[in-house]
Amino acid sequence: MRRSQQSSHSEWDKKESPDDTRCSSAKRKRRSLGAQENKHCKDGLPQLPGSTLSETKYVNEREHQERRYVEEYRNVYNQGCDTGHHSSKSSGHSGASGYKRKYMAHHATPHPQHSQESHRRKRSRSVEDDEEGHLICQRGDVLSARYEIVAILGQGAFGKVVECIDHKADGRHVAVKIVKNIATYSEAAHAEVQVLRHINASDPSSTHSCVQMLEWFEYHGHVCIVFELLGLSTYDFIKENGFLPFRLDQLRHMAYQICKSVNFLHLNKLTHTDLKPDNILFVTSDYVEEYNPKLASCLKNPDIKVVDFGSATYDDGYHNPLVSTRYYRAPEVILALGWSQPCDVWSIGCILIEYYLGFMVFLTCNNKEHLAMMERILGPLPNHMIQKTRKRKYFCRDRLDWDEHSAAGRYVSSRCKPLKEFMTCHNSDHEDLFDLIQKMLEYDPDKRITLEEALKHPFFFPLKR
Repeated sequence: MRRSQQSSHSEWDKKESPDDTRCSSAKRKRRSLGAQENKHCKDGLPQLPGSTLSETKYVNEREHQERRYVEEYRNVYNQGCDTGHHSSKSSGHSGASGYKRKYMAHHATPHPQHSQESHRRKRSRSVEDDEEGHLICQRGDVLSARYEIVAILGQGAFGKVVECIDHKADGRHVAVKIVKNIATYSEAAHAEVQVLRHINASDPSSTHSCVQMLEWFEYHGHVCIVFELLGLSTYDFIKENGFLPFRLDQLRHMAYQICKSVNFLHLNKLTHTDLKPDNILFVTSDYVEEYNPKLASCLKNPDIKVVDFGSATYDDGYHNPLVSTRYYRAPEVILALGWSQPCDVWSIGCILIEYYLGFMVFLTCNNKEHLAMMERILGPLPNHMIQKTRKRKYFCRDRLDWDEHSAAGRYVSSRCKPLKEFMTCHNSDHEDLFDLIQKMLEYDPDKRITLEEALKHPFFFPLKR
């Protein structure tokens, strides 16, 4: 299986415009689902028999936007963007995966002028930054007389991530996140370090599947955070595997570890706020290729760790009103009703159905369309949430202002269907999984299942036998 050389994922709606115009809708490659599923949720745009000229124009424009965004989306992955956390080598190939964007949501600010915000100190003439504040480095350079760079894993808005040999720890390989030499990013990095130190102190043996920070230091004005080196992100594994879903037994194992890890955060009064397949990394990316018509690969070890705590928020800390990557964002966040730990549970529900299907179900760039997709999959939004929200522009007479017969409405109908109709099998294991997902995708955060409860769900019973 080919490994991408530099892979990253970017969330374009850092600051939300009225229609999220910066976030064109992403379209991921999808597996063949059979005639019945394709009828409801096609890969492309809907066919509109008898559509008007204006609808045809809408669809053509939509298709053009999607094609353009797919290119942007892929380019961002190839370039490595904003932040994230881990990448590794697997089966002898370089696999840059996890260190993707961060410092969005909580740390989203206009790009500062480097000349104004840089806080460089006096430094050796041999140590230089580029015009954006990135440390200029290459293979063979040594950081802090200890970490020898062997590979550049990714670069983005936050800085860059490099794979290093730790010459003071028997030559083990580590990942070092080198933050830009700009005050805004340095402050955010120091906040992330505090969260990571709290996690390390609360779980020194890393039994709760959170990534371990090994140490941090400053190098000529750059905050550098040293992490254990992990494997591919779960998103990258799906992508490299042709967007085929995970097997149910693997999904169960991964889901339990994710719930256990994030529940540990919640017990420590933290909300992750940016859970997604990109921020869930395999401990190792070892795989075996199984012969089948699609040349799928099968994981040897489905153990995972949750990474990227750059947006983690304490219960009593400032809560940025806009959190989470678009496709995993809870309804209470979209409706500006305030959020807390249940928003993580919603994100996990979205992640699990993506693992099951191989693609995202809430694939949109627009808040109203996002809500329409939710209603198509999960049923009507609760009246009390509609009445409470300040986002009145999305509603008319306490109902979502959405025309199912418009071109946009047909587009949503073609992609989405009631949750249980996504099931590919109706045995007890699949039924249990979808019951858990449905409880995680409960609209009302007060009624949404907690992770403490989720860990006791029947879907996980086979793990306890």
